[in-house]
Amino acid sequence: MTNKAAILVAGGRGTRMGGPVAKQYLPVAGEPVLMRTLSVFYQVDPSIDLILVLPENDFSYWKHLCDEYKFSIPHRLVAGGNSRFQSVRNGLSSLNSETTLVAIHDGVRPFVKHEVVVESFEVAERAGSAIAVVSLKDSIRKLRDDGKSFYEERQYFRLVQTPQTFQVEKIKKAFSVTELQQFTDDATVYENQGWQVTLISGNPENIKITTPEDMDYAEYIAVKQLSNR
Repeated sequence: MTNKAAILVAGGRGTRMGGPVAKQYLPVAGEPVLMRTLSVFYQVDPSIDLILVLPENDFSYWKHLCDEYKFSIPHRLVAGGNSRFQSVRNGLSSLNSETTLVAIHDGVRPFVKHEVVVESFEVAERAGSAIAVVSLKDSIRKLRDDGKSFYEERQYFRLVQTPQTFQVEKIKKAFSVTELQQFTDDATVYENQGWQVTLISGNPENIKITTPEDMDYAEYIAVKQLSNR
């Protein structure tokens, strides 16, 4: 058994995309988004225990897609919850007892670089956690309730991505608490225990596909990657 696992979270309905099919199942350059994401982790290490968290009602549709696209990468399905927090917790509950490191990744981020995944496991093994982040390019302003805004130094801020990788023992303990409103990602759940997270460099093209415009950009990235091979 491998000591590494990856939980790919795709428990949402993808309503912001506006179409009849959730974004995680839509094809990008001829391959559904989730299959692209699973492939990245499998290529990094074929022994990683791949766990795909989906709405339980989507299981049969996903299996149909796997047959249609002849997708054979080994993975396990876990039913999602009513929130991302609950979906991740369901994924953590399904881990094998031998697993010591787990990467938690948005299923709709199919363009994470192999090097980022590798580093996330290496750093998490040493430091307890590894959170992929990227620098900001734009100027930022902080809004107040009274409508006023103030300039902020962008060098002190980072955009948070996934994977967010952890030692299993710690992240399971972190997710044993009651869900709180400030839990916007796995790092905030981890921090709630009083632990400092460790940041690693992500890659800018590791976008979270959410809107139709994101799909257009994803198509561009996928085609460019194919042409560079």
